[in-house]
Amino acid sequence: MEKLYEGPQTKCEALYMDNPRLYFSTGKMNIWEADPWYETDRSWFESSYIHAGISGPETTFSGPDAQKMISDSCINNVWKWKIGKCKHLVQLDDNGLVLNHALFMRDGEDVFRTTAGCPYPLMPMAMSGKYNVEVKERDIFIFQFSGPTSLTIIEKVTQTDLHDVKFLDFRSVTIPGLDADFEVCRIGMSGTLAYELRGDIKYGPTVYDMAYQAGQEWGIKRLGWRDYSVNHTFGGFAQMTVNFEMSCYDDPEFVKMAPIQMHCTGSVDPADRRARFRTAVETDWAWMADFDHEFRGKEALQEELAHPKRKLVSLLWNTEDMIAVYASQFTDEPYKYMDMPCAEQQQCGGHQDYVLTKDGKRIGYSAVATYSSWFHQTISHAILDVDEIEEGKEVLVEWGDFGGKIKKMRAVIAPFPYIHGVELNQKYDVSKVPYGCK
Repeated sequence: MEKLYEGPQTKCEALYMDNPRLYFSTGKMNIWEADPWYETDRSWFESSYIHAGISGPETTFSGPDAQKMISDSCINNVWKWKIGKCKHLVQLDDNGLVLNHALFMRDGEDVFRTTAGCPYPLMPMAMSGKYNVEVKERDIFIFQFSGPTSLTIIEKVTQTDLHDVKFLDFRSVTIPGLDADFEVCRIGMSGTLAYELRGDIKYGPTVYDMAYQAGQEWGIKRLGWRDYSVNHTFGGFAQMTVNFEMSCYDDPEFVKMAPIQMHCTGSVDPADRRARFRTAVETDWAWMADFDHEFRGKEALQEELAHPKRKLVSLLWNTEDMIAVYASQFTDEPYKYMDMPCAEQQQCGGHQDYVLTKDGKRIGYSAVATYSSWFHQTISHAILDVDEIEEGKEVLVEWGDFGGKIKKMRAVIAPFPYIHGVELNQKYDVSKVPYGCK
């Protein structure tokens, strides 16, 4: 067993002598990097990672009007929702921009729970007096695991056979030696087999250490915030604070309570806030919309679906141009530095770069460039004019900050999502996964 680190601590992770590289964000301390990012970013193809960065508040809405309130807030149909299943809910503003999005669990007929996000606009709705609902909050740990050995490791910790947990299912479990209930959910953003292990935050460091020790024989790696964005970007899951920002940053009341503020970087003018936001179409989430109920932004979404302007694609960045950016760092006139694996460090949802045709016409925006040590490629999420999208077409991305030195980077329009060569989580054949329980 590795010796634990005794310096500044996070709330829910066990820290070891090799990883006191911490990062303060959203009001708490997180691991920035533990195992080297270039090793960790191979783990969901070869073994598994553990990540604790989205731990924090869990909010439960219950009562006779809980389901109605949630339905009024989001584009999804929440009436055909089985107990014990989770859903990704999307909320829009009046202009059809994504106001917020989050994972929700249905615990009972009138009990719904959300984690890993800010429960906005549901909290103001709950306090409006319009709905008969009760709100409860607690702090929890959320440990994300992904990769071919992720299930084995969680079974070893819980000593429970979880092979029959289906995609989007969640289940209560116990952990030997701990007098508490925990939860396992089959969900993740890497594009392949993934789970979350959750529980009261006071058990976080203990359970993290148990999982890390249990995973040693299965090649577990500790993922930090430095490379949190890689699996989202390559797996094809648009994410606030990573590829775009929530439009609630245009709401003064939200800005007052927001744990972090939006920072506008990139070649796009910082005054262009719309470039930092996305619609449900631009995040590839419009398929979730059910138009048989009323929700905020409904008319705007219907209009966009009838006359789509931009669509989400992957851009595969030119390796020679990437090398040129790094080579320029050894000159007196360098281009803006590109960090790795995420060219702009977290939180980077406000980073947007102009995308041009080869003859200089602006056709959209690119989110932050992200490198994968598995694919040995750099890609980004981009929203482009629909009439300019052609797979394999070369475009130019203006890398740099507005008003500063710009490097026009060649990129090719690639499939979305970009990830390939793995089984999707919802189709993963877990019968070939080794059992971790006795």
